[in-house]
Amino acid sequence: MSNQELEANMRKSIEAAQRTFNTIRTGRANPSLLDRLSIEYYGAETPLKSLATISTPDSQTISIQPFDIGSLSLIEKAIATSDLGFTPNNDGKVIRINVPPLTEERRKEFCKLASKYSEEGKIALRNLRRDAIEKVKKQEKDGDLSEDQSRDQQEVVQKLTDKFIAELEKHLAEKEADILKV
Repeated sequence: MSNQELEANMRKSIEAAQRTFNTIRTGRANPSLLDRLSIEYYGAETPLKSLATISTPDSQTISIQPFDIGSLSLIEKAIATSDLGFTPNNDGKVIRINVPPLTEERRKEFCKLASKYSEEGKIALRNLRRDAIEKVKKQEKDGDLSEDQSRDQQEVVQKLTDKFIAELEKHLAEKEADILKV
């Protein structure tokens, strides 16, 4: 695995962690809060964003307008039974979700959740590091790299890992600040 491939894979891990961060509520309405939601639509699990237009008319409201009015009740039921804690309001054409302000206790829970997602991202980065170092050691054992080249390569891998872990920490700090901001 080249350093460019390793860096690209680590970048993808960071982006995946950021997407999971975006599913955590802050106190403002955000369409990405519903990204994880799938609806059983004609026998297939379908992401909500494929079935409806999701918008935020104001900072406390999410509006969901289905492309097929027949799916309105399915979407409403999926939101009500999800772990998001939202109560959908259906007017026959559009589902509106009022995003209540977060309590202090809920904010702390979401910070813990963000930390958990961050840790999962770090584990993914460490796994990539481990795989890259194993490849380098195998190349050294096979005689393709000298001991010095191997050590240098392992240092490069470690520096890349450190760089991306620091970036992940920065994103976590931003998310926590966002969650705790009243």
